[in-house]
Amino acid sequence: MNNKKRIWGYLLSAVLVVGILAGCSGATDSKESNTPKMVTYQSENGPVQVPANPKRIAVLASSYAGNLLQLGITPIAVVDWSVNNKFYNGKLDKVEIVTSDSLEKILALKPDLIITYSDDKSIKKYKEIAPTVVFTYDKYSYLEAHLAIGKLVGKEKEAQAWVNEWKKKTAEAKKKVKAVIGDTATASVFETYGKELYIYGNNWGRGTEIIYQALGIQAPKKVEKDVFGPGYKAISPEVIPQYAGDYLFVGKGDATADNSYLQTSVWKQIPAVQKGNVFFFDSASFYFNDPISLEKELDFIVSSLTKGK
Repeated sequence: MNNKKRIWGYLLSAVLVVGILAGCSGATDSKESNTPKMVTYQSENGPVQVPANPKRIAVLASSYAGNLLQLGITPIAVVDWSVNNKFYNGKLDKVEIVTSDSLEKILALKPDLIITYSDDKSIKKYKEIAPTVVFTYDKYSYLEAHLAIGKLVGKEKEAQAWVNEWKKKTAEAKKKVKAVIGDTATASVFETYGKELYIYGNNWGRGTEIIYQALGIQAPKKVEKDVFGPGYKAISPEVIPQYAGDYLFVGKGDATADNSYLQTSVWKQIPAVQKGNVFFFDSASFYFNDPISLEKELDFIVSSLTKGK
């Protein structure tokens, strides 16, 4: 009788041990499932451990909010420049607006990834909040930037698919435009910012990537020589004719912009102005060269240059 009790005791103990181990295993599995998978992203400053599929991204580099939106990700925080882009159709209306000084606000939002520019003054502090990846704006072409963002957030295939489709679309647009304006026509991009007037190169937003790269329209020689390197150049209204192409795309800037040069005789005597080949764009939206903005900018530029033809 005692032997039977001893055997049942052993069996009961074994069952309890298995149950406890299973419970511990379940708790461990649960804990592991709540821990995001981390991967190594090769940033321009070296390897960074980031979530494989980040869900809560704070974007303090205004240029890249649209890249995330195109990839199906709505950031949890952006800077105000991004919100002012009309091409986003209100997709950022409910997103928190932050600055590099909003450290407590950013911390409270609990981001799992922060994206910013390489010259941001608060990078070290961001790193204490979440994995932080920086980008130097002029180090990437607009297509390289989208692929880099796609790789960072685990959507490299989706980013590549857009790039492939964009190349096909712009190749057709290029044929259409060149059929109207010819192969030798030139174009320039001007914009006022405060009291300054700027001429832009081939990779600084404002439609320049489309005009000079995707559509292959030539820039005036002086623009190519003076501006393509640095990306932009402040000029005085008196020298506008030296940089003016056959077609002019002009951003009026914000409410503080001084556009009095548009009323000067120097401006009015430019051949492109006299021929009506001047097209004004919304600066707040054309600042950007993300996929969403580019699609809208392409429509505007092609429509302007072909005038419905």
